[in-house]
Amino acid sequence: MIELPYSLVIEATEEPDFFGYYSEELEGFSGIGHSVEDCLYRAKWGMKEHLELMTAQGLPVPARNADPIVTIRNEQQEAA
Repeated sequence: MIELPYSLVIEATEEPDFFGYYSEELEGFSGIGHSVEDCLYRAKWGMKEHLELMTAQGLPVPARNADPIVTIRNEQQEAA
């Protein structure tokens, strides 16, 4: 079971122990981890802290996603 309030994208990089993650549903939320499992763990607690900060600053908090999806893919390179 995915215990995240929002969907998550995890991107593998050229480094085997470096992954980036973010949520398209939670503005300003991103992080890095050393494995897919590490990203899931960090995202779970990071989202909680991010939401607490948004609430404390009076920012709008998006509704939770009842069926969050975790996408794991290769890092997307931006076009120059």
